[in-house]
Amino acid sequence: MQVIHQPRVAWDAARVIGAAIHDEELFRWLRHELGALLGPATEAALDETRDRVRRAGDARLPVETGVWRVRLEDSLRGRPDLAGELAGVVATVRAVRPY
Repeated sequence: MQVIHQPRVAWDAARVIGAAIHDEELFRWLRHELGALLGPATEAALDETRDRVRRAGDARLPVETGVWRVRLEDSLRGRPDLAGELAGVVATVRAVRPY
């Protein structure tokens, strides 16, 4: 049985979100997958993140990555059953676009 460390999953997912900001195709796919997993509010929040980075520049990426780490970790605390699915999304992105 594999143990899933929720904070690590949240951190990995947040890094994937940050890496996808400038790749429109990947971002659109990730937005859809995370929206299906965590709800439509997540899709809207991802759009806001992308827009803030585009306005402020890449210096904003570490801030947004940190915000997503906290947001995802909070979500996983409330719904730990989602950790495996979120880890699967991260693994898929890394298989397609290693960074």
